[in-house]
Amino acid sequence: MELPKNKKIYFASDNHLGLPDEKQSREREKFFVTWLEEIRKDAAAIYLLGDLFDFWFEYKTVVPKGFVRVLGKLAELSDAGIPITFFVGNHDLWMRDYFQKELGATVHHQPITLTVGTSRFYIGHGDGLGPGDKGYKCMKKLFNHPLSQWLFRWLHPDWGVRLGQYLSKKNKLISGEEDVKFLGEDKEWLVAYSKRKLQKEHFDYFVFGHRHLPLEISLGEKSQYINLGDWITHNTYAEYDGQHLVLKTWKK
Repeated sequence: MELPKNKKIYFASDNHLGLPDEKQSREREKFFVTWLEEIRKDAAAIYLLGDLFDFWFEYKTVVPKGFVRVLGKLAELSDAGIPITFFVGNHDLWMRDYFQKELGATVHHQPITLTVGTSRFYIGHGDGLGPGDKGYKCMKKLFNHPLSQWLFRWLHPDWGVRLGQYLSKKNKLISGEEDVKFLGEDKEWLVAYSKRKLQKEHFDYFVFGHRHLPLEISLGEKSQYINLGDWITHNTYAEYDGQHLVLKTWKK
């Protein structure tokens, strides 16, 4: 894509709406919506890199209750002609076609490459990539299996959503809450993954979420790893103006 003059591309991740309770989630949702409204004036595109919700499951005719403010704002921006791209995270991996039909968004279940002008991006949520973490990778395969989703769909939504919310909050294997501290560059598995990708082809920017830490790490003179942080503790996002990708904090 070509970035129009005076326009920017915005990236955000890991809102975990629904966590830890309705009151605090509602406050964070409103705060995030103020950011979405602010960036509409110069946004050429918005990329949401997963875990917008702390739990999400789409039944055939039912979706989890709540989140109408953020969903309404995303629909409004999409209707105004701003492309919305969503990457499925480990908390909302049971997403099907609701965002496409209701918001006009593009949904990705795997990382993608994106070229903007002369810059190449590698973008994804980040879970299950890189070395190690075999327990989670096995769990993800189980959750993504069609049979698992078919069996879960037979639970009444009141029970299914409640169970999913409980597991999302309590099970670290699902939530990834044990992995929120900087490990050192040599132990950051998404950095290792990015360096391995660079051995095969060049990317100017690797952009991920999932880690809940705002990180900017140089991978050499011409490549950079960016982790977007979250909207629970850091309220961080990234913006690309055609020349530079920069991490920023929303404080309004």
